[in-house]
Amino acid sequence: MKKSIVRSFLFIVLLAFCFIWIYPFLWMISASFKSTMEIFKDGLGLIPDSFSFESYSRAWIKGGFSDYFFNSVWTTLWTIVIVVVRCALCGYVLAMYDFPGKRALMAILLATFLIPTGTTIIPTVELSDALGLLDTRTGLILAMAGGGQVASIFLYKASFENIPKSMPEAAELDGASFCTIFFRVMVPMAGPVTATTIILTFMSAWNNFMLPLVFTFGSPELRTLPVGMMAFQSVNETDWSGMAAAGTLALLPIVAVFIALQKRFVNGIAGAVKG
Repeated sequence: MKKSIVRSFLFIVLLAFCFIWIYPFLWMISASFKSTMEIFKDGLGLIPDSFSFESYSRAWIKGGFSDYFFNSVWTTLWTIVIVVVRCALCGYVLAMYDFPGKRALMAILLATFLIPTGTTIIPTVELSDALGLLDTRTGLILAMAGGGQVASIFLYKASFENIPKSMPEAAELDGASFCTIFFRVMVPMAGPVTATTIILTFMSAWNNFMLPLVFTFGSPELRTLPVGMMAFQSVNETDWSGMAAAGTLALLPIVAVFIALQKRFVNGIAGAVKG
């Protein structure tokens, strides 16, 4: 009897904390259906007087979010592809091969955790400008995919170390090439880690603001969603309901991807820790 009472109490407490945690997101969704006047009138209320999709129409058409959304999807998709292939290759080499300087390389990779992200923006922009990639979609993709992603590398390393070396060796004896062994044997067995890398990269690329801001400064048509949010802010007036609708449009894909891959995400982290 006492255990059931304690469990019920803990459930209520955790439910209250959960509501407090997601309340800003719920309020933003609610505000997207309100007018700007109603937002300031109701304050923290969650239920609109009447549901209106005008803010979404204004954000999608007049605010140009249809183009921003396409730009975000395109750049994020290619960023994920590059990061997954690069991190998987690096993790595979670190797990399966011994070579001089391997420990030093791993130490350098771990040391990059201590480097603030902001310090790499200037050299990234200067290098991209020298290569003629500034103000281009290709340059933005390469810049977002060119980070360290050390966590993903070591997750792949731990996953590949749990795979018996006899499997790639047997495939090699059957005449399989390196690419065949890697893409058709090893990568499919690291599915949970790949899902984890996709989620981490998706969140990082989708929410990235500074790099898209710099790389699209001279090309407004290449703006992504976070940069496009600034279009709703002006010197004299801010479209708050439009910003709420734009924020909802920007966050819903993240929630959808995480819900779709959450099981593999947990398995990938748990498998790497166990390994």
